[in-house]
Amino acid sequence: MSAIATIGVFVGAAALIIVLSVFNGFETLVTSLYNSFDADYVITPQKGKTFIPDSTLLKQLSQLDDVALVGQVLEENVLLKNGDKQYFAVIKGVTPQIAQIKRIQNLIIDGKLILESGGIPYSCLGQGVAVGLSLTSNNSMYPLTVYVPNRLTKPDLSNTANAFKILNINVSSVFSVQQDVDSKLVLAPISFLRQLLDYDKEVNAIEIYVHNNTTNQILQKKIQTLIGPRFIVKNKEQQHELLYKIMKSEKLAVFSILVFILIVASFNVIGSLTMLIIDKKKDIAVLKSLGAKMSVIKNIFLFQGMLITFYGAVGGILLGLLVCLLQQHLGLISLGNSGSFVIDSYPVKIIFTDVLYVLITVLLIGFTASLIASQNISKIEEEGIAGIMKQEQ
Repeated sequence: MSAIATIGVFVGAAALIIVLSVFNGFETLVTSLYNSFDADYVITPQKGKTFIPDSTLLKQLSQLDDVALVGQVLEENVLLKNGDKQYFAVIKGVTPQIAQIKRIQNLIIDGKLILESGGIPYSCLGQGVAVGLSLTSNNSMYPLTVYVPNRLTKPDLSNTANAFKILNINVSSVFSVQQDVDSKLVLAPISFLRQLLDYDKEVNAIEIYVHNNTTNQILQKKIQTLIGPRFIVKNKEQQHELLYKIMKSEKLAVFSILVFILIVASFNVIGSLTMLIIDKKKDIAVLKSLGAKMSVIKNIFLFQGMLITFYGAVGGILLGLLVCLLQQHLGLISLGNSGSFVIDSYPVKIIFTDVLYVLITVLLIGFTASLIASQNISKIEEEGIAGIMKQEQ
């Protein structure tokens, strides 16, 4: 019974470590995909869609410590056309100097990242957009045609000639981040987009890239102080707040489910201790006759239950860590996607705090189960005495 109880705790603890580590791996993977493309900080207005940035403010931002580049951004939904192929996308006008950032260059899978050369604008397509237009950087015989509703004219169904603003742009490269971005985004110089939308100096946002590709609250507060309350500064996590909340909620939900399974497994500990108490009734009687207090006897069985829990928890955690390390280095369990995903096997990341939380949780559940079982000694002893008296009668 003790062995069965230990195995139950052992399996539960190992499952907690493995599942939490896999969730950490997916979270790290998704975060790295977004972080490789997103700016470290994004400044957006509290109200309205566009604003005209202050040149003095831009200069002050660029002079902050660790700031590598301050870029301006202008986005719009557009219709793209290449020959007889059409595709709806979001074109993002950016400062051409962004093409010099190494982590952006690493995303290019076809061609060379050029947004402007000799005054001629170039575009960089997301992989999904390129596939939808049957286009690569090498087979573009004609410039990509961009359509957007003309904001300077009123809608008129009888005269569609002036309903759209149309410009052409060459394609220099194709990038790949992850499916949501690849299937809708096109990068282009902000000057091209201003010409397309008939804007002068307007932007939707200001992006800030730092040297070490890491965010910190001190720099974020400095930026917020400079720009004032009319604007919002968001770091990488805040730019995808909903995504991060969903991942954390899923991890918490799975952890709660496995904890409930551990609670059910803890009944094995209660059953094991109860059987042990019944088996040791004579020994309990001897200890009491020698003057042992009931609290001392209860602590003996409580200690027994804690030993079962401790050995099961430590063994399960060690097994879980071993499985995670093997998965990290050998990729034992594959995703079975035949190369259609960015990785071939389940990602795993071990976090020390998770190991600590699992150990504490398992020990608390085991302590509670052992305490419940040890408190039944008096009741079991009384029932045993009553049974003996009944047999004698």
